[in-house]
Amino acid sequence: MAPDTGDLIRVLLSVLLPPLGVFLQEGIGTQFWLNLLLTLLGYIPGLVHAVWIIARR
Repeated sequence: MAPDTGDLIRVLLSVLLPPLGVFLQEGIGTQFWLNLLLTLLGYIPGLVHAVWIIARR
């Protein structure tokens, strides 16, 4: 399955601000708050989580 343009934009936004990519994918919910916490604890864990959330769809 090829990624669409929306996924590419979400990944690029996630590189800048990981919770933003998760918000665009999932909205404000458990995954968003988890990603925000991971990003506050360290940028890399938040980034990995955001890319995983976007890619699992």
